[in-house]
Amino acid sequence: MSVAAPSGLRAYAAVTAAYWAFMLSDGALRMLVLLHFNGLGFSPVQLAWLFLLYELAGIVTNLSAGWLAARFGLTSTLYAGLGLQIGALVALAMLDPEWSIPASVAFVMAVQGVSGVAKDLAKMSSKSAVKILAPAGDGLFRWVALLTGSKNAVKGAGFFLGAALLALAGFQAAVWGMAAVLALILLAVVLWMPEGLPRGVKGTKIAGVWSRDPSINRLSLARMFLFGARDVWFVVGIPVYFQSVLSDGTAEGRREAFFLIGGFMALWIIGYGAVQGMAPRLIRGDATAQAQRWAGWLTPIPFALAALALVAGGPAPWLTLTLVAGLLLFGFVFAVNSSLHSYLILAFSKAERVTMDVGFYYMANAAGRLIGALLSGLSYQWGGLPLCLATAGAMAAASWLAARRIRTAEPA
Repeated sequence: MSVAAPSGLRAYAAVTAAYWAFMLSDGALRMLVLLHFNGLGFSPVQLAWLFLLYELAGIVTNLSAGWLAARFGLTSTLYAGLGLQIGALVALAMLDPEWSIPASVAFVMAVQGVSGVAKDLAKMSSKSAVKILAPAGDGLFRWVALLTGSKNAVKGAGFFLGAALLALAGFQAAVWGMAAVLALILLAVVLWMPEGLPRGVKGTKIAGVWSRDPSINRLSLARMFLFGARDVWFVVGIPVYFQSVLSDGTAEGRREAFFLIGGFMALWIIGYGAVQGMAPRLIRGDATAQAQRWAGWLTPIPFALAALALVAGGPAPWLTLTLVAGLLLFGFVFAVNSSLHSYLILAFSKAERVTMDVGFYYMANAAGRLIGALLSGLSYQWGGLPLCLATAGAMAAASWLAARRIRTAEPA
């Protein structure tokens, strides 16, 4: 096993630290927006709309971000992602509570769209850097698992941070504080980023972002449905259900519910990240065959939870406890699937076009999140928790069918 050069390790550490800071703010912002506007009386569909432009921006951004990184360099796109997130936080602090609901929805959608651009610039830059900086041998899977797992653990902490800040400091103070901290981190990263990342190549054509590799295309399709299956219940359905169960409608009851919901979402994301970090130790044999197998294991879980929610007929203590246990199991299997996908996209990609292949793949990821966010609000409003969870099961089944078409030979 070869070892990465010191400059490569320093660049990897700097990229990882910047990505951690970004994802902490991203997780906190999601919970702030969701819980704050749910408390203002927004319906499930209106809550879903708040996140749609965020996910739609990811589709467009990922297609262009790969080309931008190839043309201008990975550090440029990483800095741009952090800078745009700061701008989105500052803009969100300007929200006037006296605005009408349609005006508030439109404004927050626009700000979330900017945040979506920022997230995918940062994500594409960080993930692509691993392909370039990782040592030979099994270093790629280990470094991908470490970056992805730690990122999700940090994002999980952000979910709890956002809920806690909302309860303790209020919406505007929380947003201003996050913007100030992220600005300091961006300044530190710009000042101390070492050499080691490519600077970009003039003449790179934007048409090159479209992948012509069948394995990458099928993997991207499986990724789209995988994240759709998660976000169908994650974005609106489960948080709104938990708030209806845990809050008694008083101001104190809402604050307690914020902590409990934020704690669960944080636990789920942190556990998801921890499993991703362990994935190289859990997986044996051909990674493509393992991705197909784990996708099949994910599918029955949301269907079983949907059946239990239908039997319960409404909120019940036993159902809430079962949902917590079932969604944690879903998170374990989902995390292994996600880690395998994150490894395979880099393994299938060639170094000279890694940013464009990764951008295309995360475009599919963003499309899945967009579909999941929309279906989360619609399915919960139309059919409650049973339909929401059954829709997640259908998306998981579609991911499994797409994964079965990926070639079974281990990529070079």
